Amino acid sequence: MQEKIQIRRVGVVLRPSTPELKELFFRVKNAFEKHGAEIILDTISAGILGMLGQDFSTMCEKSDILVCIGGDGTLISLARRSYRYHKPILGINAGTLGFLADINPSEVEKFVEKLYKYEYRIDERMMIEGVLKNSHGSEHFFSFNDIVISRPSISKMVKVDAYIDNKWFNTYYGDGLIISTPTGSTAYNLAAGGPVTFPLTDAFILTPICPHSLTQRPLVIPANFEIEIKTPDKQSLVIIDGQEQYDFGPDDTLLVRKASIGARLIHRVERNYFDVLREKLSWGQMR
Repeated sequence: MQEKIQIRRVGVVLRPSTPELKELFFRVKNAFEKHGAEIILDTISAGILGMLGQDFSTMCEKSDILVCIGGDGTLISLARRSYRYHKPILGINAGTLGFLADINPSEVEKFVEKLYKYEYRIDERMMIEGVLKNSHGSEHFFSFNDIVISRPSISKMVKVDAYIDNKWFNTYYGDGLIISTPTGSTAYNLAAGGPVTFPLTDAFILTPICPHSLTQRPLVIPANFEIEIKTPDKQSLVIIDGQEQYDFGPDDTLLVRKASIGARLIHRVERNYFDVLREKLSWGQMR
């Protein structure tokens, strides 16, 4: 049965440093206010518009849903930052790709009407929980698309030891390793030769980046496994969704597991993933 959300307060996040989104924001604001909803902006988004906002945590706590105005990157950042509040996220595509943020600006008013008629669906997308342990303690984070273990400079390879449920599985030599969610399978994973995976699948995708050995191939495993990563020879980097990064030393350990809850994305009822895939990747088109 479709979850029915009573939408009284709407938290809105805009793509940073994009004042040209002001007109679209006010269209979104007016569409929700027609139904008596209160609009809450986070401080950074409000600053873009010359308005007053609230800190990000307060906005998330108060809101019934979160609305992202920007591209897929803005939505990915919002899903990660708002993880512990578990609020449904609606993406309005003011970017170029629109894999995740699938409501176009021309559809805003019509779709908001559908929200109040409960004509929508919520997909829960698997997220990754990561723990980076070092001599100083541990760093805890979440990822929506992928975690990448990368070489620190273009002139060096990295050695990555991978363990699955505490058992050594493989050693990768090359530019690094991508650990992707099914949603992230169409991002860096795809560019590195990894498989496209249906986004509601519970699985990890391990894809080597430019491996030194031609026998290394991508691997898909169930999400109930815990993955442990070490880079015993050299300093490397851990990059989260292409947006945050941490130093990863030879004595450090990275633990990767499925997060206990996923990101909840609001979509049109009629949205079909395979239609989106065919359109965005131009499959089946004659050149």
